[in-house]
Amino acid sequence: MVLFSASAMFFYCIALILVTSRLFHAEGPNRRAVAAVASIAVVLHAAALQQAIFTDDGQNFSLTNVISLVNWIIAFTFSVLIFRLKVIVVVPVVYACSVLSVALLWLVPPKYITHFEHNPEVLAHVVLSLMAYSALMIAALYAIQLAMIQNKLKKKQLILSPAMPPLMTVEKQLYHLVIIGVILLSLGLATGFIFLDDMFAEGKGHKAILSIMAWFVYIAMLWQQYSVGCRIRTAIAYTLTGATLLSLAYFGARIVKELILS
Repeated sequence: MVLFSASAMFFYCIALILVTSRLFHAEGPNRRAVAAVASIAVVLHAAALQQAIFTDDGQNFSLTNVISLVNWIIAFTFSVLIFRLKVIVVVPVVYACSVLSVALLWLVPPKYITHFEHNPEVLAHVVLSLMAYSALMIAALYAIQLAMIQNKLKKKQLILSPAMPPLMTVEKQLYHLVIIGVILLSLGLATGFIFLDDMFAEGKGHKAILSIMAWFVYIAMLWQQYSVGCRIRTAIAYTLTGATLLSLAYFGARIVKELILS
C-alpha cells in the first residue's frame, strides 16, 4: 500500500503544480496534461484504497479510509469532468486534499472492521451516503468558487481567464449538484430508516439528526430558489451550512473516538 500511496501522492502533486502554475494564465492550464496525470493519480489512489479497505478480517471503514474514499470520489469526478466544467479554480484544493487523504491511509491507520457481505442493504446505505456527501462537498467547492467570483465582481477585479467562469454558469451548476446531492441524501436517509435498527441509538443518533438537519437546509435552499428566488450570498450560506452539518454528522464523533481517544 505504501508504494501505491506514495506514487498517488507524487502524481497528485504533479497535477497540482500543472494547475496552479497556469491557474490565471490567459489560456488557462493545459487540461489535457492535467487530466492525464490526475488519471494516473486517481488509479493509484484507488489501488491504495483497495488494499486499505479490503482486509482478511473484513472491510476496514476507518475514519481515515472513509475520508480518503470521499476525496477519491471528488478527485475522480473533477478529473473526468475537467474538459466540460469550468472548475479549474477549485481543482488545486481538490488535489491538495487528495494528497493529504492518501497520506492518511498509511500515516494514521486505525481499524473499524465491518462485514458488508453479510449486510448488503447496509452497504447500499453506506454507498448512497458517501455519494451524497461527495456530491454536496463538490457543491460546497462550487459555493466557494461562486463567492470568489462575486467578490471579484464587487471589487471590479474581473479576471478574463478560462479559469474564472461566468457567475451564472457556476450558480447553475451549483444548483444541479445540490439537487443530485439531495436526491442521494434522501435515498441514504430512507435506506437508513428502513435497514438500520440502531439509527437513533446512543452514540449514533447525532448522525441521523445532523443529517436530517442538513437535508432540511438543502430543501429550504431549493424551495426558496424555485419559488421566490435565492440570492447568491444566501445560496452560498445554505450550501456551506449544509456541508458543515453533514461533515459533523459523518466525521465529528469518529474523529474524537478514532483519532483523539484511541
